This record gives sequence, C-alpha cells and structure tokens, in this order.
Amino acid sequence: MILADSLPPFGPGRHLLSVQQFDRTSLQKLFDLADLVRPIAERHEVCTVLDGAILGSLFFEPSTRTRLSFESAFLRLGGEVTTTTGFTFSSMAKGESIADTSRVVSGYSDVLVVRHPDAGSVAEFAAASVVPVVNAGDGAGEHPSQALLDFYTLESELGALGKPVDGCTIAIVGDLKYGRTVHSLMKLLSLADKITFKMFSPPSLELPVEVERYARERGHRVIDCDSVPEAVTGADAVYATRVQRERMTEEVLASANISGNLLNRQMLAEAGANEIIIMHPLPRDSRMDSFDLSTDVDDLPGLSIFRQTDNGVLIRMAIFLTTLGCSADAVKATIKRRPWDATLRWN
Repeated sequence: MILADSLPPFGPGRHLLSVQQFDRTSLQKLFDLADLVRPIAERHEVCTVLDGAILGSLFFEPSTRTRLSFESAFLRLGGEVTTTTGFTFSSMAKGESIADTSRVVSGYSDVLVVRHPDAGSVAEFAAASVVPVVNAGDGAGEHPSQALLDFYTLESELGALGKPVDGCTIAIVGDLKYGRTVHSLMKLLSLADKITFKMFSPPSLELPVEVERYARERGHRVIDCDSVPEAVTGADAVYATRVQRERMTEEVLASANISGNLLNRQMLAEAGANEIIIMHPLPRDSRMDSFDLSTDVDDLPGLSIFRQTDNGVLIRMAIFLTTLGCSADAVKATIKRRPWDATLRWN
C-alpha cells in the first residue's frame, strides 16, 4: 500500500491521493486557480483548455454529488467524460484485479477519478495507472477533494466575517470514526495555525486516535465534548456529518444509540450560536430521527452547505488543471463569454 507520508507533492502529472500532499503554499496556489475559474464554474464564461482530454470516471461505490461534481468540472473545461458506476457493470465482477482494471482503463483516458469502498484501494489503482489518478473517496480512508473544498469554503466564509482560518475554533460533530471527510479535513486544516477542534460523536463513533494525534502533533487543540451544544459554544463554525450506516455492523450501530437530530436550531440557540457557520459534506439525511443536520437551520445566515457544493466544482476544476499541467495563462487564452442567454439561469 502507498503511504500518505511517502507521496510526492501534488502537481503536474501527479496523483492526488491524500491531503498530506499539500503544504500551505501549494494549497494557496490551488485556491488561486479555483478563484480564476470561478466565472467558468458559475457559467458566466466558457473555456476549452481541456479540449480533446478524456476523464475516466470510475465510481465503484454509490455517489451522486461527487461524481457529477467531478464530471461537471471536467466538462466545463472543455474535456470529455467516460463513466462507469458500481461493481456490477465492471470487469471486477468477473474477477479482474484492481491493477488490471486500472492499467486497461487508464489507457483510454488522460486522467482517472476513482471512488472505491475499501481504504487504500485507490492507491492500488494509482500504482498501476499510466495517467494521474484522483482519489474521490476510499472507504473510511480519505476524501481529499472534499477536504480541499471544505477548507476553501471555511476560509471564504470566515473571510466574509473578517476572520482568518488561523486561530479559529471549529466544532466537528457526528460520525467521526467512519466519516472520511472529517479525517481529511482535520489533516488539511492542520496546515493552519492554532486551530481548536471541538469534537462530539455518539458512543462507538469516536475520532480515530491517529487523526487526533496528527492534529495535536502539529500544535492544535482537540477537545472532546459531551454534547453538541457544548461543542458549538464559542465555535466559529460547525461541521456536521451524517452517520455512515453503510460502513457499520449492526452491533456498532446499536451501541451508537442514535436517534433524533444531530444538530438543530434549538441546540444552536441553547449554545448562543445562531450566527455560526454551518457546514456539511452532504448528502444530508432529512428523514425523521435520522441523526443528521436538521432542515430547521436552513434559513439561518451561516448555512453554507450549498456554497460548499458550488465550490466543489471550481476546486475540482483546479485539481484537473494542476494534474494536467495547464497554466493560468492557458486557461485565460481559451476563455470566452458564454453564447447563451444569462437571464435564463436562476440565481
């Protein structure tokens, strides 16, 4: 297995497998590129910088938002997409190895995006691929592009309030054990200075020791809380995650003892946190007693969950431009105003 701390920095021709491939400088460079392509992502302009390039979109685990976000990002840069979803429709259902699948499919593509239910499996794809591979989620392991868009969103939301990421306090609540977005986000935020993480999870769903250690060793505070109101009290932002029921045994699910809402308006009011920035990687389970972020917070000013999804497109555009070696100048050279009526798009 490829270890995250042995991976080269992310750049042209490189795989993106872990957030540990970034430092603060390379992170800012990616964010600057995301800022550049925002008019393209928002469809004010069109771009053909990836004309002729082909994305192989391989999702061996159910996904809607992440898959469409990656594919939309590639298409908005002028590329083309080939896609497959699920094991049933892949040759791995016939016993083909990950290595063979990767080598064959990478021969059809210029870059691969891969999601797989097993931790470490995307690194196996990368080891056999002849083109760059982007990790779109590997089991309970990492989800680097989600962490990148989360950091970008948090920085933007805090910036609008005149606050920096450095020194902020963020509450992280929900499934901390199986929530790969939490693992990647805490590692990426560890590039900032003096973050305070306030953590709450149900029993049996606590943050893995190695992730907590990673943050502490880099000078950050990690505080375990007994309730959601305690976690959000004094926090600048809250990051809520749904319970990953599909990754749990029945025994673990029963011991977690989850019901009701994970986070709702009453809890925020109790903590005096009605102005807090509210983030969630989605999807959100909006059913009764789902133990997730309640829809009764949707009209609060700090709700940022849909700005997160919008930012996901431009962050993934920046990822593709970086790994395929496209400069800002190359992007600018192929931009033009969109030819269709802008008034027909709802804002």
